[in-house]
Amino acid sequence: MLKAYKYRIYPNKEQQEMFIKHFGCVRYIYNKGLETKIKAYEQTGKSPSYCELATKMLIEQKKENEWLREPFSQCLQMALRNLDNAFTRFFREKKGFPKFKSKHRGHQSCQYPQKVKVEPDKKRIIVPKIGGIKTKFSRNFKGTIKTITISKTPTDKYYVSILVDDGKEFPKKAKLEEKTSVGVDLGIKDFCITSKGEKIENPKHLKNSLQRLKVLHRRTSKKRKGGANRRKANFRLAKKYEKVSNQRNDFLHKTSSKLIRDNQTICLEDLNIQGMQKNHRLAQSISDVSWSRFVEFLKYKADWNGKNILQIGRFEPSSKMCSCCGFIKKDLELKDREWECPECKKRHDRDINAAINILKFALVRTGSGRAVELRETLALAKS
Repeated sequence: MLKAYKYRIYPNKEQQEMFIKHFGCVRYIYNKGLETKIKAYEQTGKSPSYCELATKMLIEQKKENEWLREPFSQCLQMALRNLDNAFTRFFREKKGFPKFKSKHRGHQSCQYPQKVKVEPDKKRIIVPKIGGIKTKFSRNFKGTIKTITISKTPTDKYYVSILVDDGKEFPKKAKLEEKTSVGVDLGIKDFCITSKGEKIENPKHLKNSLQRLKVLHRRTSKKRKGGANRRKANFRLAKKYEKVSNQRNDFLHKTSSKLIRDNQTICLEDLNIQGMQKNHRLAQSISDVSWSRFVEFLKYKADWNGKNILQIGRFEPSSKMCSCCGFIKKDLELKDREWECPECKKRHDRDINAAINILKFALVRTGSGRAVELRETLALAKS
């Protein structure tokens, strides 16, 4: 299994200057490679491969610009490798076209595929052309080091991410059973609601910090562009955004770990998040809950622990269908948080009912649990 371990590093001033040069050169080569690919595709309908960029374009750029010889050469090659992977992913998934990198964005990074020494006993890592850097190893790791990524945040903090192959295989998936499965309905008022009736409150980290962020934004806009006060104001604003991001990630990690730990199978709904964000009344709240990242956390943690993640279609009537008799209430509106089924007179909490139906749809699709009984319920709902 591949696992990444992230640690805080503390480079001195000279090392920080060298990292800034590395980041700048990597960004320049990436943008130059992207420009070359776009022009070649417009003219010939084909874009140059990684090998063509690394053997022709990169060598020519080094001859024209001597400052490209200062950073570690493999960092520049990895930038072209990442660009080629981004193009392949775009043509395969038809989304996420590669964008040009900007030096004004606070987050910068570069990758080292080899020749980096990690010395946890001495609390340092040794990077080519940089030297030994003080590192805070918060946890140990075992395995073969694949790549190392050095990154810098908008708040001038430096981190190292070590990708390690521990040589282990993914554990076998757990058996699909109804009693060890749970349906999860993602929401805004409550972050997630389970088919067992548990509701996890939405902490609303961005909304709680919005008033302070507005103040910092106003102060930043009044400072002269390019001035020292403007940089200081931007730094204070970045620190506040970083705190909100850290709070959100901490909550998502804890919630996803709890669900993975307590259940063998987790059933979710495949939400059209981009389409939902076009509703300007809900766009900010949807972005704040970060459903996409939460699902990503669930998926990789499920792979690590041998658990199952099942997703049903986004057009299944999960919240409008009675989980008891299968009646579909077509006139159910978003403001209706509770409703009573006119057929069986059962009163439903909208979100819990949706979570139960998500679990049922997922089990029917896989043929697990009380599949025959559930199929009869769904057939009754369609009739």
